[in-house]
Amino acid sequence: MKVISGIYKGRNLDGFSIEGTRPTMDRVKESLFAIIQNYIRGSIVLDLFSGSGNLGIEAISEGAKYAYLVDKNIRCIKIINKNISNLGIENIKVFNLDYKKALNSISEKIDIIFLDPPYKTDYIGKSIELVEKLNLLSDKGIIICESDDLNKIVYSSYYTKVKEKKYGDKYIVLLKKNIC
Repeated sequence: MKVISGIYKGRNLDGFSIEGTRPTMDRVKESLFAIIQNYIRGSIVLDLFSGSGNLGIEAISEGAKYAYLVDKNIRCIKIINKNISNLGIENIKVFNLDYKKALNSISEKIDIIFLDPPYKTDYIGKSIELVEKLNLLSDKGIIICESDDLNKIVYSSYYTKVKEKKYGDKYIVLLKKNIC
């Protein structure tokens, strides 16, 4: 697994084989970041189910201002910290918390939220609901959801689906907040 572009382009990331995780493959990540490239520069990013930190680190490499990386698995946290240390990144905060506690710990508006929870959960819908309740997404912010089942990507009329793409057995859905 590598950083695909930006200031850390070509640098290796550990964590490809962490038990219980599914890292976003490089070709999917490359396509995803091409879709969201206009949102990244200067953004505040939240990678809520980080695994190796792959998506948050890619966002930092491509010009995000700051990133929060969250995972409740201590093995993942160790890999995330190792990747951050190996790259010398300082503008990332790592939380070893479940997603609910992490969302309640963040007090600033987030511009990009990555939601790629374990597939056998309903955490996408629950995360989006809590993000809305806490009003965490900035007015121009986006939420990127990854799942093996479109029916698990549940959201209220507060959001609009901007893009949907299928990659093999997974779906990526990009949501944007409706502004009145």
